[in-house]
Amino acid sequence: MERKFAILTDSASDLPKSYYEEHNVECIPLGFIMDGVSYGGEDGEFIEDKDFYARLRGGAMPKTFQITPEQAKMHILPHAEKGEDVLIVSFSSGLSGTYESYVSAATEVKAAYPGRKIVVVDSLCASLGQGLFVDYIVKYADGGATIEETETYALGLRTHICHYFTVEDLNHLKRGGRVSASAAFLGTLLNVKPVLHVDEAGHLIPIEKKLGRKKSITALVTHMKELQILTPTDPIFVSHSDCAEDAETLVKALKAEYGEREIYVNMIGSVIGTHSGAGTLAVFFRGLHR
Repeated sequence: MERKFAILTDSASDLPKSYYEEHNVECIPLGFIMDGVSYGGEDGEFIEDKDFYARLRGGAMPKTFQITPEQAKMHILPHAEKGEDVLIVSFSSGLSGTYESYVSAATEVKAAYPGRKIVVVDSLCASLGQGLFVDYIVKYADGGATIEETETYALGLRTHICHYFTVEDLNHLKRGGRVSASAAFLGTLLNVKPVLHVDEAGHLIPIEKKLGRKKSITALVTHMKELQILTPTDPIFVSHSDCAEDAETLVKALKAEYGEREIYVNMIGSVIGTHSGAGTLAVFFRGLHR
């Protein structure tokens, strides 16, 4: 069936360009500054993810910047002008102010076009967790749902999109205030790998520590086994920040548990990678709760 409204999300969802094109989803680019140069966003330079992670491993210290309400408005307004209603799926408000920028922009557009419905859904998700959330929404909307029905569906679904991940480099979590400087130093020295998740408020929360990469990957599978409520048609999403071999190890373990279902793998983009660092590995799935 033909979709009844436009769907927008942002590049924190870590879906590839081909997904947005195939599913008629507009992606709003987020950006960062590295070594004094602006990348991404509305008019920044382009950098391949592999090159970004190589520079990160070489000591670069990028910093993300927030989209402004005026920039968000530029993406919403053309749809309103064409007479289209709009559903925006934002990066988690627990990790960014992006959601507030969308809400501010949507308020302005609705004032100018009072007949249009502009809905902003706080995904409370990040990376391919947000991407998985978008995928569920797209499939639901393409089944003929109205924008109101899709909003209700999305709000009921979002805290069932589970995120579990582990990181290779604790220093990026230290920069973000997730671990202390002493914990990062000792953890690196002892090869401790934290396992984290995103909670129901969309915040990043460390939940346990494992000694070594192999055990931390096993922990991702264990947490999923405890919480997953997958049907045969539910996909599993896996993302990684330039550690493809570890992603393959995780996918192999997931297939051993859940058979030859759809397991979608993509690299973590530079905006999320700025905070998680190189060597991050994550699994996303529909679960009982977060």
